[in-house]
Amino acid sequence: MISLHSHSGQYCMHAAGQLEDVVKRAIELGFQVYGLTEHMPRTRLQDLYPEESHLTPSDLAILFSDFYIHAQALQAKYKDQITLLIGMETELIHEATLGEIKSICQKTPFDYLVGSVHHVRGFPIDFDEPGFTKLEKHLVDQIAFESNQTVASDLLKDASIGTEMAFQEYFDAQYSLIDQIRPAVVAHFDLVRLFRPTFPLSQQVWTKIDRNIQLISQYGGLVEINSRAWKKQLRDAYPQRDILKKMIDAGLRFCVSDDSHGPKDVGMHYDRLAVYLAEMGIHEISYPTPLANKKDQTDVGKNDQVQVVTLTNVLESLVWERCGAVAMQNPHGFNKDDEKGCNKHS
Repeated sequence: MISLHSHSGQYCMHAAGQLEDVVKRAIELGFQVYGLTEHMPRTRLQDLYPEESHLTPSDLAILFSDFYIHAQALQAKYKDQITLLIGMETELIHEATLGEIKSICQKTPFDYLVGSVHHVRGFPIDFDEPGFTKLEKHLVDQIAFESNQTVASDLLKDASIGTEMAFQEYFDAQYSLIDQIRPAVVAHFDLVRLFRPTFPLSQQVWTKIDRNIQLISQYGGLVEINSRAWKKQLRDAYPQRDILKKMIDAGLRFCVSDDSHGPKDVGMHYDRLAVYLAEMGIHEISYPTPLANKKDQTDVGKNDQVQVVTLTNVLESLVWERCGAVAMQNPHGFNKDDEKGCNKHS
């Protein structure tokens, strides 16, 4: 079994626990492949989260470098027990972010990238509901300004206008990321739905979703089916089943992730994930070929086809059952004292 998206409190201020303990837990549960993927360092002070108020962008850069060195050491230490892949989860906050991703990739030999968008117009979309409401209001105000109307106009009294624009701009930002970076893994594809899970997708939004799906298909990217959505009380894993059905019909390839934010999150809701995969008819999952095994070791973050290893008959794995047993013992993931802000973020 695999998971390609994880964090630890050692290197991520909204996670918990030590990186090595995450690895040990993955081994204990029987994972064959586990991805260590901290967030890329943000470069502007205004983009730091409240739990990072004691840090600077320079601190985050040092922390990420420390993570990479530590992950390499763990990769070597546990190579006979588990395949550890080292990656980076991207951001797309402002125009310069894409260049920053490319610069980091030129200096750092990752096994793969996790392509994520957590912001629209600089507003975090997954931190908390009030923050998402601020984004919606900002977008409505922007429409009013650009069209020379007041916010009180009949058109803009409809609160759904802001939600609609947030969804459209999210999928546009996602397109820019996957077009420019070509990440091997596209993470929590519909994260923008976190605080508006029942908002109906307009034809304009579906057109953007279809466009993004087509691009992922063209370069052979993997779409992550992410079980952390259940921690957030969503009906399905990311992506929700209406979008996932479109992806299956388009012939996309998939991976799975727990998006763990500490040792106690490893394998979280994988029992439910097995049911979801079965319901959707998914029996194969893939993971990026480790860098050491790639024919071209310079393909991360470039426009080449993603090289993958595919696992078949994955629903027969005993890991699903082990994770289900753990869930019964610890149904809420972290102990409350360990959360450190984990109640926020995706």
